[in-house]
Order: sequence, then C-alpha cells, then structure tokens
Amino acid sequence: MSTFDYAAPAEVFACRSRGARPQPVTYRRFDSGAEAIRYAIEQLGSDKMYGTVLEVNEQRFDAAQIRKLYESSAYPLPRRDAS
Repeated sequence: MSTFDYAAPAEVFACRSRGARPQPVTYRRFDSGAEAIRYAIEQLGSDKMYGTVLEVNEQRFDAAQIRKLYESSAYPLPRRDAS
C-alpha cells in the first residue's frame, strides 16, 4: 500500500453485511482517495465498515486496508480528533 495514490478519484461501496437481513449498498464517488477514506472512517462508522470497499485505480481495499490507509503517515488530510 505504500504506492497508494491519495489524489486519484475513488469510489466507496458500503453496506452492513453482518446480520440476517440484507442491507442496501450505498455508493459514493469522490475526487480523491483521501476524501473517500475520510468518509469511510469518519462518517460511516464501524457498523458499516465491515462490508465497505474502496476502489481506486482499479484496486479494491477492504475495511482493514482502509483503516491502515487512514492511519498511514502518508495520509494527507487532517484526522478527526480521537477525543
């Protein structure tokens, strides 16, 4: 993931895939991977992250990989305070 392009356009596909009832997929397109990652981590929350996929430059990243990209020192945007 060290070659991840945070500036490339990105798409987020999110759904809560745990549980018995199927949930609809939410789709959003972003101008940059960094904005898509921030949305996934800070807006979706942990209840939807399990079924979330980030797609950038025809590469797909699951919830654990999205979290690593957000926590990376290369992540270019300010992070939400942990408090």
